[in-house]
Amino acid sequence: MTMTYRIGIDVGGTNTDAALLNRHGIVVARTKRPTTADIMSGIDDAITALLGEADIDKSAIRRAMLGTTHCTNAIVERKGLNPLAHFRLGAPATLAIPPLSDIPDDLRRLLSDRLFIVGGGYEYNGDSLARLDEALIRRYLREVKGQVDSISVCGVFAPVSDVQERRVAVLAREELGPEIAVSLSGEIGSIGLLERENACILNAALHGAVRDITEGFDMALRRHDIHAEIYFGQNDGTLMTLRQARAFPIHTVASGPTNSIRGASYLADVRDALVVDVGGTTTDIGILSKGFPRESSHAAEIGGVRTNFRMPDIISIGLGGGSIVTVGAGNSIRIGPESVGYELTRRALIFGGDTITVTDISVAKGLMHLGDSRRIRHLSAELVERAYARYVGMVEDAIDRLKTQDDPIPVILVGGGAGLLPTRLRGASKVIRPVNADVANAAGVALAQVSGSIDTIVSLKHRDRESWLADAALKARAAAITAGAIPGTVEIIDLDTLPLAYMPGNALRIRAKAVGSLKF
Repeated sequence: MTMTYRIGIDVGGTNTDAALLNRHGIVVARTKRPTTADIMSGIDDAITALLGEADIDKSAIRRAMLGTTHCTNAIVERKGLNPLAHFRLGAPATLAIPPLSDIPDDLRRLLSDRLFIVGGGYEYNGDSLARLDEALIRRYLREVKGQVDSISVCGVFAPVSDVQERRVAVLAREELGPEIAVSLSGEIGSIGLLERENACILNAALHGAVRDITEGFDMALRRHDIHAEIYFGQNDGTLMTLRQARAFPIHTVASGPTNSIRGASYLADVRDALVVDVGGTTTDIGILSKGFPRESSHAAEIGGVRTNFRMPDIISIGLGGGSIVTVGAGNSIRIGPESVGYELTRRALIFGGDTITVTDISVAKGLMHLGDSRRIRHLSAELVERAYARYVGMVEDAIDRLKTQDDPIPVILVGGGAGLLPTRLRGASKVIRPVNADVANAAGVALAQVSGSIDTIVSLKHRDRESWLADAALKARAAAITAGAIPGTVEIIDLDTLPLAYMPGNALRIRAKAVGSLKF
Protein backbone atom coordinates (compact mmCIF):
# COMPACT_ATOMS: atom_id res chain seq x y z
CA MET A 1 0.00 0.00 0.00
CA THR A 2 1.29 3.46 -0.94
CA MET A 3 2.50 5.48 2.02
CA THR A 4 0.48 8.66 2.54
CA TYR A 5 1.17 11.65 4.76
CA ARG A 6 -0.40 14.54 6.64
CA ILE A 7 1.00 17.94 7.54
CA GLY A 8 -0.04 19.55 10.81
CA ILE A 9 0.84 23.20 11.47
CA ASP A 10 0.04 25.22 14.58
CA VAL A 11 0.73 28.95 14.65
CA GLY A 12 1.47 30.33 18.11
CA GLY A 13 2.43 33.77 19.33
CA THR A 14 6.13 32.87 19.44
CA ASN A 15 6.65 29.83 17.21
CA THR A 16 5.03 28.12 14.26
CA ASP A 17 5.26 24.37 14.82
CA ALA A 18 4.90 21.82 12.05
CA ALA A 19 4.93 18.03 11.85
CA LEU A 20 4.75 15.55 8.99
CA LEU A 21 3.07 12.27 9.94
CA ASN A 22 2.79 9.09 7.90
CA ARG A 23 -0.34 6.97 7.63
CA HIS A 24 0.66 5.05 10.76
CA GLY A 25 0.66 8.27 12.78
CA ILE A 26 4.45 8.36 13.14
CA VAL A 27 6.16 11.76 13.11
CA VAL A 28 8.67 11.53 10.25
CA ALA A 29 9.66 15.21 10.19
CA ARG A 30 9.15 18.17 12.49
CA THR A 31 10.20 21.78 12.84
CA LYS A 32 9.76 24.87 14.99
CA ARG A 33 10.09 28.20 13.20
CA PRO A 34 9.61 31.76 14.49
CA THR A 35 6.10 33.11 13.94
CA THR A 36 6.20 36.08 11.59
CA ALA A 37 4.14 39.27 11.69
CA ASP A 38 2.33 38.31 8.49
CA ILE A 39 1.86 34.69 9.70
CA MET A 40 2.13 33.24 6.18
CA SER A 41 5.92 33.71 5.92
CA GLY A 42 6.36 31.62 9.06
CA ILE A 43 4.05 28.93 7.70
CA ASP A 44 5.94 28.91 4.41
CA ASP A 45 9.26 28.56 6.26
CA ALA A 46 7.86 25.66 8.28
CA ILE A 47 6.69 23.81 5.16
CA THR A 48 10.09 24.37 3.53
CA ALA A 49 11.86 22.96 6.60
CA LEU A 50 9.59 19.90 6.75
CA LEU A 51 10.13 19.04 3.09
CA GLY A 52 13.87 19.54 3.50
CA GLU A 53 13.97 17.06 6.37
CA ALA A 54 11.78 14.36 4.77
CA ASP A 55 12.61 12.93 1.35
CA ILE A 56 9.10 12.02 0.21
CA ASP A 57 6.89 12.28 -2.84
CA LYS A 58 4.90 15.48 -2.25
CA SER A 59 1.91 14.01 -4.08
CA ALA A 60 1.61 11.54 -1.19
CA ILE A 61 0.70 14.39 1.19
CA ARG A 62 -3.07 13.99 1.15
CA ARG A 63 -4.16 16.35 3.92
CA ALA A 64 -2.89 19.54 5.51
CA MET A 65 -4.23 20.83 8.84
CA LEU A 66 -3.74 24.29 10.31
CA GLY A 67 -4.38 25.60 13.81
CA THR A 68 -4.06 29.36 14.08
CA THR A 69 -4.76 32.25 16.43
CA HIS A 70 -5.32 34.61 13.48
CA CYS A 71 -9.04 35.13 14.12
CA THR A 72 -8.57 35.29 17.89
CA ASN A 73 -5.97 38.01 17.45
CA ALA A 74 -8.25 39.98 15.14
CA ILE A 75 -10.86 40.16 17.92
CA VAL A 76 -8.45 40.78 20.79
CA GLU A 77 -6.43 43.41 18.91
CA ARG A 78 -9.54 44.93 17.21
CA LYS A 79 -7.80 44.68 13.83
CA GLY A 80 -8.92 43.26 10.49
CA LEU A 81 -12.63 43.17 11.37
CA ASN A 82 -14.75 43.84 8.29
CA PRO A 83 -17.87 46.10 8.15
CA LEU A 84 -21.16 44.24 8.58
CA ALA A 85 -24.89 44.68 9.04
CA HIS A 86 -26.72 42.71 11.70
CA PHE A 87 -30.39 41.72 11.83
CA ARG A 88 -32.03 40.52 15.03
CA LEU A 89 -35.33 38.75 14.33
CA GLY A 90 -37.13 39.52 17.57
CA ALA A 91 -39.35 42.60 17.45
CA PRO A 92 -41.36 43.47 19.40
CA ALA A 93 -40.37 40.94 22.10
CA THR A 94 -36.64 41.80 22.37
CA LEU A 95 -36.55 45.60 22.04
CA ALA A 96 -35.54 46.20 25.67
CA ILE A 97 -31.92 45.09 25.21
CA PRO A 98 -30.29 46.05 21.88
CA PRO A 99 -27.58 43.94 20.23
CA LEU A 100 -23.99 44.24 21.53
CA SER A 101 -25.12 45.76 24.83
CA ASP A 102 -22.70 43.67 26.88
CA ILE A 103 -19.45 44.02 24.95
CA PRO A 104 -16.49 46.40 25.54
CA ASP A 105 -17.03 49.97 24.31
CA ASP A 106 -14.08 50.00 21.89
CA LEU A 107 -15.35 46.92 20.07
CA ARG A 108 -18.95 48.18 20.07
CA ARG A 109 -17.81 51.34 18.30
CA LEU A 110 -16.30 49.22 15.53
CA LEU A 111 -19.35 47.00 15.02
CA SER A 112 -22.48 48.94 15.98
CA ASP A 113 -23.14 51.21 12.99
CA ARG A 114 -25.66 48.94 11.27
CA LEU A 115 -27.68 46.97 13.84
CA PHE A 116 -31.35 46.35 13.08
CA ILE A 117 -34.13 44.73 15.11
CA VAL A 118 -37.03 43.55 12.96
CA GLY A 119 -40.15 41.44 13.41
CA GLY A 120 -39.58 37.70 13.71
CA GLY A 121 -38.50 34.88 16.00
CA TYR A 122 -39.92 31.64 17.40
CA GLU A 123 -41.12 30.15 20.66
CA TYR A 124 -39.06 27.36 22.24
CA ASN A 125 -41.32 24.72 20.62
CA GLY A 126 -41.01 26.12 17.11
CA ASP A 127 -44.25 28.12 17.06
CA SER A 128 -43.95 31.54 15.45
CA LEU A 129 -43.27 34.40 17.88
CA ALA A 130 -43.81 37.07 15.23
CA ARG A 131 -44.07 37.25 11.46
CA LEU A 132 -40.87 38.00 9.58
CA ASP A 133 -40.93 41.61 8.36
CA GLU A 134 -39.47 41.04 4.89
CA ALA A 135 -40.32 44.50 3.53
CA LEU A 136 -38.38 46.24 6.31
CA ILE A 137 -35.45 43.84 5.92
CA ARG A 138 -35.23 44.58 2.19
CA ARG A 139 -35.29 48.31 2.91
CA TYR A 140 -32.43 48.05 5.38
CA LEU A 141 -30.43 45.84 3.01
CA ARG A 142 -30.72 48.45 0.26
CA GLU A 143 -29.53 51.12 2.70
CA VAL A 144 -26.29 49.23 3.48
CA LYS A 145 -25.54 48.07 -0.07
CA GLY A 146 -21.92 48.81 -0.93
CA GLN A 147 -21.06 49.56 2.71
CA VAL A 148 -20.71 46.06 4.18
CA ASP A 149 -18.80 42.87 3.43
CA SER A 150 -21.01 40.52 5.43
CA ILE A 151 -24.40 40.06 7.09
CA SER A 152 -25.22 38.42 10.42
CA VAL A 153 -28.70 37.21 11.39
CA CYS A 154 -29.92 36.14 14.83
CA GLY A 155 -33.48 35.02 15.53
CA VAL A 156 -35.13 34.15 18.83
CA PHE A 157 -34.83 30.35 19.29
CA ALA A 158 -33.21 29.92 15.87
CA PRO A 159 -31.51 26.65 16.97
CA VAL A 160 -35.03 25.21 17.30
CA SER A 161 -36.23 26.58 13.95
CA ASP A 162 -33.97 28.40 11.49
CA VAL A 163 -36.55 28.95 8.72
CA GLN A 164 -36.67 32.72 9.21
CA GLU A 165 -32.90 33.10 9.41
CA ARG A 166 -32.50 31.20 6.16
CA ARG A 167 -35.13 33.38 4.52
CA VAL A 168 -33.16 36.50 5.50
CA ALA A 169 -30.07 34.94 3.91
CA VAL A 170 -32.03 34.58 0.66
CA LEU A 171 -33.16 38.20 0.85
CA ALA A 172 -29.58 39.37 1.54
CA ARG A 173 -28.24 37.60 -1.53
CA GLU A 174 -31.07 38.91 -3.68
CA GLU A 175 -30.43 42.51 -2.59
CA LEU A 176 -26.64 42.53 -2.15
CA GLY A 177 -25.51 39.84 -4.56
CA PRO A 178 -24.77 36.11 -4.29
CA GLU A 179 -21.20 36.72 -3.08
CA ILE A 180 -22.21 38.39 0.20
CA ALA A 181 -21.12 36.41 3.28
CA VAL A 182 -24.05 35.60 5.59
CA SER A 183 -23.70 34.28 9.16
CA LEU A 184 -26.74 32.57 10.72
CA SER A 185 -26.80 32.24 14.50
CA GLY A 186 -28.62 28.89 14.43
CA GLU A 187 -25.54 27.39 12.77
CA ILE A 188 -23.07 28.96 15.20
CA GLY A 189 -24.26 29.11 18.80
CA SER A 190 -26.68 27.37 21.11
CA ILE A 191 -29.91 28.47 22.77
CA GLY A 192 -29.16 31.75 24.69
CA LEU A 193 -30.05 34.78 22.56
CA LEU A 194 -27.51 37.47 23.54
CA GLU A 195 -24.42 35.23 23.65
CA ARG A 196 -25.42 33.49 20.41
CA GLU A 197 -25.97 36.89 18.81
CA ASN A 198 -22.51 38.06 19.92
CA ALA A 199 -20.90 34.97 18.42
CA CYS A 200 -22.80 35.44 15.17
CA ILE A 201 -21.78 39.10 14.84
CA LEU A 202 -18.13 38.27 15.55
CA ASN A 203 -18.31 35.48 12.99
CA ALA A 204 -19.52 37.93 10.35
CA ALA A 205 -16.85 40.45 11.33
CA LEU A 206 -14.13 37.82 10.79
CA HIS A 207 -15.05 37.10 7.18
CA GLY A 208 -12.12 39.09 5.80
CA ALA A 209 -9.62 37.75 8.32
CA VAL A 210 -10.48 34.13 7.63
CA ARG A 211 -10.40 34.72 3.89
CA ASP A 212 -6.82 35.99 4.21
CA ILE A 213 -5.59 33.03 6.26
CA THR A 214 -7.40 30.33 4.25
CA GLU A 215 -6.28 31.72 0.90
CA GLY A 216 -2.77 32.25 2.22
CA PHE A 217 -2.48 28.66 3.50
CA ASP A 218 -3.78 27.27 0.21
CA MET A 219 -1.28 29.36 -1.75
CA ALA A 220 1.60 28.37 0.55
CA LEU A 221 0.89 24.68 -0.05
CA ARG A 222 0.59 25.19 -3.80
CA ARG A 223 3.90 27.07 -3.92
CA HIS A 224 5.46 23.85 -2.64
CA ASP A 225 3.48 21.80 -5.17
CA ILE A 226 1.36 20.25 -2.41
CA HIS A 227 -2.22 19.60 -3.48
CA ALA A 228 -3.81 18.36 -0.29
CA GLU A 229 -7.24 18.60 1.29
CA ILE A 230 -7.15 21.46 3.78
CA TYR A 231 -8.62 21.38 7.28
CA PHE A 232 -8.59 23.86 10.15
CA GLY A 233 -8.52 23.13 13.87
CA GLN A 234 -11.49 24.34 15.88
CA ASN A 235 -12.02 25.08 19.55
CA ASP A 236 -13.36 21.65 20.55
CA GLY A 237 -10.26 19.78 19.38
CA THR A 238 -11.76 18.59 16.10
CA LEU A 239 -11.35 19.68 12.49
CA MET A 240 -13.43 21.50 9.92
CA THR A 241 -13.03 21.69 6.17
CA LEU A 242 -11.76 24.73 4.28
CA ARG A 243 -15.35 25.57 3.32
CA GLN A 244 -16.52 25.32 6.92
CA ALA A 245 -13.63 27.47 8.16
CA ARG A 246 -14.59 30.21 5.73
CA ALA A 247 -18.21 30.02 6.87
CA PHE A 248 -17.50 29.72 10.62
CA PRO A 249 -14.22 31.49 11.48
CA ILE A 250 -15.39 32.01 15.07
CA HIS A 251 -14.93 28.27 15.65
CA THR A 252 -11.18 28.53 15.03
CA VAL A 253 -10.58 30.52 18.22
CA ALA A 254 -8.86 28.67 21.09
CA SER A 255 -7.77 25.89 18.74
CA GLY A 256 -4.15 26.10 19.91
CA PRO A 257 -4.64 24.70 23.44
CA THR A 258 -6.98 21.97 22.17
CA ASN A 259 -4.43 20.90 19.55
CA SER A 260 -1.81 20.56 22.27
CA ILE A 261 -4.13 18.56 24.54
CA ARG A 262 -5.09 16.18 21.73
CA GLY A 263 -1.47 15.86 20.65
CA ALA A 264 -0.38 15.16 24.22
CA SER A 265 -2.94 12.38 24.48
CA TYR A 266 -1.68 10.74 21.31
CA LEU A 267 2.05 11.12 21.94
CA ALA A 268 1.81 9.91 25.56
CA ASP A 269 -0.83 7.27 24.78
CA VAL A 270 -2.91 8.52 27.72
CA ARG A 271 -6.62 9.42 27.59
CA ASP A 272 -7.11 10.92 31.06
CA ALA A 273 -4.56 13.37 32.46
CA LEU A 274 -3.71 16.99 33.03
CA VAL A 275 -1.78 18.62 30.16
CA VAL A 276 0.72 21.44 30.72
CA ASP A 277 1.62 23.19 27.46
CA VAL A 278 4.62 25.50 27.97
CA GLY A 279 5.15 28.01 25.19
CA GLY A 280 7.35 31.03 24.74
CA THR A 281 4.99 33.49 26.42
CA THR A 282 2.31 31.56 28.28
CA THR A 283 1.63 28.15 29.78
CA ASP A 284 -1.80 26.66 29.05
CA ILE A 285 -3.07 23.95 31.39
CA GLY A 286 -6.09 21.81 30.60
CA ILE A 287 -7.76 18.53 31.49
CA LEU A 288 -7.67 15.58 29.13
CA SER A 289 -10.83 13.48 29.57
CA LYS A 290 -11.38 10.37 27.45
CA GLY A 291 -8.93 11.70 24.89
CA PHE A 292 -10.56 15.14 24.50
CA PRO A 293 -10.23 18.48 26.26
CA ARG A 294 -12.67 18.89 29.14
CA GLU A 295 -15.12 21.63 28.22
CA SER A 296 -15.70 24.63 30.44
CA SER A 297 -19.06 25.02 32.14
CA HIS A 298 -18.78 28.80 31.79
CA ALA A 299 -19.73 30.93 28.80
CA ALA A 300 -16.77 31.51 26.53
CA GLU A 301 -15.34 35.03 26.48
CA ILE A 302 -13.30 36.21 23.50
CA GLY A 303 -11.73 39.65 23.67
CA GLY A 304 -14.23 40.63 26.37
CA VAL A 305 -17.25 39.32 24.43
CA ARG A 306 -19.46 36.63 25.97
CA THR A 307 -20.47 33.88 23.56
CA ASN A 308 -22.27 30.62 24.22
CA PHE A 309 -20.45 27.92 22.34
CA ARG A 310 -18.45 25.48 24.36
CA MET A 311 -14.73 26.03 24.88
CA PRO A 312 -12.00 23.97 26.54
CA ASP A 313 -11.50 24.46 30.27
CA ILE A 314 -8.07 26.09 30.18
CA ILE A 315 -6.02 28.05 32.69
CA SER A 316 -3.38 30.29 31.11
CA ILE A 317 -0.56 31.80 33.14
CA GLY A 318 2.11 34.29 32.11
CA LEU A 319 4.96 31.80 32.09
CA GLY A 320 7.01 30.70 29.10
CA GLY A 321 10.54 30.23 27.92
CA GLY A 322 10.75 33.90 27.08
CA SER A 323 9.23 35.17 30.34
CA ILE A 324 11.34 37.92 31.88
CA VAL A 325 12.76 37.34 35.37
CA THR A 326 12.78 40.59 37.35
CA VAL A 327 14.60 41.13 40.61
CA GLY A 328 12.72 43.76 42.60
CA ALA A 329 13.00 45.60 45.88
CA GLY A 330 14.16 43.43 48.76
CA ASN A 331 15.47 40.83 46.29
CA SER A 332 11.91 39.83 45.39
CA ILE A 333 11.50 37.71 42.26
CA ARG A 334 8.85 38.30 39.62
CA ILE A 335 8.27 35.98 36.66
CA GLY A 336 6.57 37.54 33.63
CA PRO A 337 3.98 38.28 32.48
CA GLU A 338 6.27 40.25 30.14
CA SER A 339 8.10 38.03 27.66
CA VAL A 340 10.79 38.50 25.02
CA GLY A 341 8.68 36.16 22.84
CA TYR A 342 10.19 35.37 19.45
CA GLU A 343 13.21 37.55 20.33
CA LEU A 344 14.42 34.91 22.81
CA THR A 345 17.45 33.98 20.68
CA ARG A 346 18.53 37.64 20.64
CA ARG A 347 17.65 38.92 24.12
CA ALA A 348 18.22 35.98 26.51
CA LEU A 349 21.54 35.94 28.37
CA ILE A 350 22.60 32.56 27.00
CA PHE A 351 22.31 33.94 23.46
CA GLY A 352 24.31 37.09 24.17
CA GLY A 353 21.42 39.32 25.22
CA ASP A 354 20.93 41.39 28.36
CA THR A 355 17.61 40.04 29.70
CA ILE A 356 17.23 37.30 32.31
CA THR A 357 14.59 34.85 31.09
CA VAL A 358 13.09 31.65 32.43
CA THR A 359 15.13 29.81 29.80
CA ASP A 360 18.33 31.22 31.33
CA ILE A 361 17.22 29.93 34.75
CA SER A 362 16.44 26.47 33.40
CA VAL A 363 19.85 26.26 31.70
CA ALA A 364 21.51 27.33 34.95
CA LYS A 365 19.59 24.52 36.71
CA GLY A 366 20.78 22.00 34.13
CA LEU A 367 17.27 21.25 32.87
CA MET A 368 18.01 22.44 29.33
CA HIS A 369 21.19 22.73 27.27
CA LEU A 370 20.97 25.75 25.02
CA GLY A 371 23.18 28.65 23.99
CA ASP A 372 26.34 29.49 25.92
CA SER A 373 26.05 28.65 29.62
CA ARG A 374 29.18 30.69 30.35
CA ARG A 375 27.09 33.83 29.85
CA ILE A 376 25.04 33.05 32.98
CA ARG A 377 27.87 32.24 35.39
CA HIS A 378 27.37 35.58 37.10
CA LEU A 379 23.86 34.58 38.26
CA SER A 380 24.05 33.63 41.92
CA ALA A 381 22.96 30.14 42.97
CA GLU A 382 20.44 31.73 45.34
CA LEU A 383 18.85 33.79 42.55
CA VAL A 384 18.62 30.75 40.29
CA GLU A 385 17.02 28.60 43.00
CA ARG A 386 14.49 31.26 44.00
CA ALA A 387 13.50 32.03 40.41
CA TYR A 388 13.22 28.32 39.64
CA ALA A 389 11.06 27.65 42.72
CA ARG A 390 8.91 30.66 41.81
CA TYR A 391 8.05 29.56 38.28
CA VAL A 392 7.60 25.88 39.18
CA GLY A 393 5.28 27.01 41.99
CA MET A 394 3.22 28.99 39.47
CA VAL A 395 2.58 25.79 37.48
CA GLU A 396 1.85 23.72 40.59
CA ASP A 397 -0.64 26.30 41.85
CA ALA A 398 -2.42 26.27 38.47
CA ILE A 399 -2.55 22.47 38.52
CA ASP A 400 -4.16 22.61 41.96
CA ARG A 401 -6.78 25.11 40.75
CA LEU A 402 -7.76 22.99 37.76
CA LYS A 403 -7.95 19.60 39.48
CA THR A 404 -11.37 18.42 40.57
CA GLN A 405 -10.09 15.80 43.02
CA ASP A 406 -7.55 15.63 45.83
CA ASP A 407 -5.76 12.55 44.51
CA PRO A 408 -2.69 13.14 42.31
CA ILE A 409 -3.26 12.66 38.57
CA PRO A 410 -0.87 12.10 35.62
CA VAL A 411 0.60 15.26 34.11
CA ILE A 412 1.82 15.43 30.51
CA LEU A 413 4.35 18.15 29.67
CA VAL A 414 4.33 19.42 26.09
CA GLY A 415 5.30 22.55 24.16
CA GLY A 416 8.61 24.10 23.25
CA GLY A 417 9.21 24.95 26.90
CA ALA A 418 8.37 21.50 28.31
CA GLY A 419 12.02 21.08 29.31
CA LEU A 420 11.76 24.06 31.69
CA LEU A 421 9.88 21.93 34.21
CA PRO A 422 11.10 19.05 36.38
CA THR A 423 9.87 15.48 36.18
CA ARG A 424 8.24 15.76 39.61
CA LEU A 425 5.46 18.25 40.35
CA ARG A 426 3.20 18.71 43.35
CA GLY A 427 -0.21 17.20 42.65
CA ALA A 428 1.06 14.89 39.89
CA SER A 429 1.06 11.11 40.27
CA LYS A 430 3.63 11.02 37.48
CA VAL A 431 5.05 13.48 34.96
CA ILE A 432 5.26 12.39 31.32
CA ARG A 433 7.31 14.22 28.70
CA PRO A 434 6.67 12.26 25.48
CA VAL A 435 8.87 12.12 22.42
CA ASN A 436 8.12 15.08 20.10
CA ALA A 437 6.51 16.92 23.02
CA ASP A 438 7.66 20.25 21.61
CA VAL A 439 5.45 19.82 18.51
CA ALA A 440 2.47 18.20 20.26
CA ASN A 441 0.21 20.96 18.96
CA ALA A 442 1.15 20.27 15.33
CA ALA A 443 0.76 16.50 15.83
CA GLY A 444 -2.56 17.12 17.56
CA VAL A 445 -4.08 19.10 14.71
CA ALA A 446 -2.73 16.61 12.14
CA LEU A 447 -4.40 13.69 13.90
CA ALA A 448 -7.58 15.44 15.01
CA GLN A 449 -10.98 13.98 14.16
CA VAL A 450 -14.04 15.65 12.67
CA SER A 451 -17.23 16.16 14.61
CA GLY A 452 -20.95 16.78 14.43
CA SER A 453 -23.11 18.25 17.18
CA ILE A 454 -26.72 19.01 18.06
CA ASP A 455 -28.03 21.50 20.64
CA THR A 456 -31.79 21.84 20.77
CA ILE A 457 -34.87 22.17 22.98
CA VAL A 458 -37.63 19.56 22.80
CA SER A 459 -40.93 18.93 24.51
CA LEU A 460 -41.73 15.71 26.39
CA LYS A 461 -45.45 16.29 26.01
CA HIS A 462 -45.93 13.81 23.16
CA ARG A 463 -42.59 11.99 23.03
CA ASP A 464 -40.37 10.43 25.69
CA ARG A 465 -36.84 11.40 26.66
CA GLU A 466 -35.16 8.24 25.34
CA SER A 467 -36.53 8.64 21.83
CA TRP A 468 -35.42 12.30 21.74
CA LEU A 469 -31.93 11.26 22.90
CA ALA A 470 -31.73 8.57 20.23
CA ASP A 471 -32.81 11.10 17.61
CA ALA A 472 -30.19 13.63 18.74
CA ALA A 473 -27.44 11.00 18.69
CA LEU A 474 -28.47 9.95 15.18
CA LYS A 475 -28.35 13.55 13.94
CA ALA A 476 -24.95 14.15 15.57
CA ARG A 477 -23.57 11.00 13.90
CA ALA A 478 -24.95 12.11 10.54
CA ALA A 479 -23.37 15.56 10.97
CA ALA A 480 -19.97 13.99 11.69
CA ILE A 481 -20.20 11.79 8.61
CA THR A 482 -21.19 14.81 6.51
CA ALA A 483 -18.06 16.55 7.82
CA GLY A 484 -15.95 13.69 6.42
CA ALA A 485 -15.77 11.08 9.20
CA ILE A 486 -15.49 7.41 8.25
CA PRO A 487 -18.90 5.96 9.33
CA GLY A 488 -17.41 3.00 11.17
CA THR A 489 -15.25 5.25 13.36
CA VAL A 490 -18.00 7.60 14.54
CA GLU A 491 -18.80 7.54 18.25
CA ILE A 492 -20.92 9.68 20.58
CA ILE A 493 -18.67 11.41 23.11
CA ASP A 494 -21.23 13.74 24.66
CA LEU A 495 -24.97 13.21 25.17
CA ASP A 496 -26.64 15.12 27.96
CA THR A 497 -29.93 16.72 28.90
CA LEU A 498 -31.00 19.71 30.96
CA PRO A 499 -34.63 20.06 32.16
CA LEU A 500 -35.93 23.62 31.60
CA ALA A 501 -38.27 24.15 34.52
CA TYR A 502 -39.04 27.75 33.54
CA MET A 503 -40.62 26.68 30.24
CA PRO A 504 -44.08 25.15 29.78
CA GLY A 505 -44.70 21.74 28.26
CA ASN A 506 -42.05 19.76 30.16
CA ALA A 507 -39.22 21.16 28.01
CA LEU A 508 -35.79 19.56 27.80
CA ARG A 509 -32.52 20.81 26.34
CA ILE A 510 -30.51 18.09 24.58
CA ARG A 511 -26.88 18.31 23.48
CA ALA A 512 -25.17 15.57 21.49
CA LYS A 513 -21.72 15.40 19.97
CA ALA A 514 -20.17 12.74 17.75
CA VAL A 515 -16.60 12.41 16.48
CA GLY A 516 -15.00 10.23 13.84
CA SER A 517 -11.71 9.79 12.02
CA LEU A 518 -10.82 11.03 8.57
CA LYS A 519 -9.50 8.57 6.04
CA PHE A 520 -5.72 8.89 6.01
